[in-house]
Amino acid sequence: MGEGRGIVGRLAARAAGRHAAAWCHRVGETTLPAWRGAPGAIDYGCAAMRLTTFVPPGAERPLSGEVAGDRVTAFADGSTVLDRLASGDRSAAGGESWPIADVRLLAPVLEPRATFCIGLNYRAHVEETGNELPEAPMVFLKLPSSSTAPNEPVQVPDAAMARLDYEGELTIVMGADGAVAGYAVADDLSARHLQRRERQWTRAKGFDNSCPWGPWITTADEVPDPEALRLRTWVNGDLRQDSSTSDLVFGVAELVEFIGQTCTLEPGDLILTGTPSGVGAAMDPPGLLSSGDVVRIEIESLGAIEHAIA
Repeated sequence: MGEGRGIVGRLAARAAGRHAAAWCHRVGETTLPAWRGAPGAIDYGCAAMRLTTFVPPGAERPLSGEVAGDRVTAFADGSTVLDRLASGDRSAAGGESWPIADVRLLAPVLEPRATFCIGLNYRAHVEETGNELPEAPMVFLKLPSSSTAPNEPVQVPDAAMARLDYEGELTIVMGADGAVAGYAVADDLSARHLQRRERQWTRAKGFDNSCPWGPWITTADEVPDPEALRLRTWVNGDLRQDSSTSDLVFGVAELVEFIGQTCTLEPGDLILTGTPSGVGAAMDPPGLLSSGDVVRIEIESLGAIEHAIA
């Protein structure tokens, strides 16, 4: 996996040689907890969880809790998802419970401190855009105000609507000490006209509400191999993207390592790992989004998000 990938490939190869089945992320001189086994499989020594932030029926104040089956249970101690990501606490929620169909799901972390995004990170997507495989990850940022609920109409600024596109993406959620805490589903909504016109992508991809994500965070111990998950995207019931994270150019460990070289990764930070082939801009004619369109993105083992364009 390392050869032909520039500095990231060399780092991954050296890490594999040193640690065999375990990958160890270093910040300065500090050795941080290793992944054990397949990439993304962290041994917490306790039960796996699906962490969510939600508004109960008849309430206005959001709560955080755990999804199990078709119910969501609030954390009895009043902790937030961010608290749990920072502490690594996997104790049972223990609070009041509701059918998940009766609650309003919000972004699991309402306004992530940092949302790192990766461009051109699926081989087939690189091919459909006519580009060459990158030698290192292409990283850009979304703003905290980009984060929005997974299943609610998305209010897109007028200036971003002219050529609006979807991008279904596997999302890495960071925990304490630079470790991967879990995974989620996201839509990297993109204003293609701004992306093509402006060399920096902040306005094209970092606009308000440009990142619906969730529906919850599946802890990493539930995902033995995040690089073997089926990812599908529909627009108005029409299947547009049908791929696997096995097509990633740079995998989970490589992205965390690369970003961590210069940026301290904090609990609740997100890394959107890129989108597979099948984006609207690559269709003939283009299959871009309009007001009223409904986007559904589903990733194996992680759930689905579904939102309309308001």
